[in-house]
Amino acid sequence: MSIRNISLAILFSATALFGQNAPRPAFDVASIRPAPEGGLPQGARAGIHLDGAQVRTAYMSLKDYLGIAYRLKPYQVTGPDWIASERFDVAATLPEGALPDQVPSMFQTLLEDRFQLKFHREQKDFPVYVLEVAPGGLKMTADPPDPELENVDAKAPQEFSGGGSNQGVAINLGRGTSITFANNKFEGKRLTMDGLASTLERFIDRPVVDKTALKGNYDFSLDLTAEDYRAMLIRSAVVAGVVLPPEVVRLIDGSPAPASLFDALEKLGLKLVARKSPLDVLVVDKISKTPTEN
Repeated sequence: MSIRNISLAILFSATALFGQNAPRPAFDVASIRPAPEGGLPQGARAGIHLDGAQVRTAYMSLKDYLGIAYRLKPYQVTGPDWIASERFDVAATLPEGALPDQVPSMFQTLLEDRFQLKFHREQKDFPVYVLEVAPGGLKMTADPPDPELENVDAKAPQEFSGGGSNQGVAINLGRGTSITFANNKFEGKRLTMDGLASTLERFIDRPVVDKTALKGNYDFSLDLTAEDYRAMLIRSAVVAGVVLPPEVVRLIDGSPAPASLFDALEKLGLKLVARKSPLDVLVVDKISKTPTEN
C-alpha cells in the first residue's frame, strides 16, 4: 500500500476570505505541469514550499489545491471523482510585497483563471466528532513559548510537506510543528488543538470540530492497538485519494471507531463526542482537467 499524498488543507486554518470588492491577489507568473505518472520519484515529498518570492508544490491533487485556495477541509469539497486523482506540480512567483497568508487567494485566482473553475457553496449536515476537554480536566501542558519559532520573518522560507508508505505517515507543517503516524503511535509536536482536530479527521470516519477553547501548542504521543493503527492508516490513504485494492478498502467498511485512540485521548484529558453539525461545502460545477497554457 502506498500513501503518496496527504491532503494539505490543514496547512491553512479556516478564516474569512478577502473582501469581495478588493482586487484578489495573483501570482506574478505560474507554471502548471502534470505530476509525474506512477507516483512521486524516490525520496521526493508531496507538499508546498515557500522560499522568499517562490512557491513550489509537488504531486498535489486538484482537490488539495481547492482546499488550500478556499481554506476548506477535504470533506468540504465535492465534485467529480477525478479531482482527487488528477495531480499537478506548480512553480509560481509572488508579487513584490506579498505575504505567505495571501497564497490561498492566489491559488483561487489560479484555479479560476487556468482551470476555468466554477462552483457554488452549500451548507450540509455532517456527522462529526467534537473534540472537548474531558470532565477531569486537561492532563497535558502547553509548550513554553519559543522566540526563535514565533519571531521568524514572515517572508522566510517555509516548507509544508506530507508523505507516507505502508510504514506510516509523516507531515511537516513548518516552524517546529509536525505529525508522525507510525509504529502503532500517533505523535504530534507543537500542535494546536485545531491542528489536532484537523489531523485526526484524516484517520477516522468523521470530521472533527475543535471545541476545547485551548490555546497554545502541545506535544503528545497516543498509543494505538495494531488493529486500530492498520485501519487508521488505510483510512488516511483513502482520504488522500490513493487508489487501493478493493479487498484493502473492505477492511474499513463498517469498522468501529478506533477505541484505542479514544482511550489514549482521554488519558490526555481530551474526548471525542459524536454529534451532527452543519458545515460549509464547496460544490464544483465546472473544472477543466487541463489548465490553460503556461
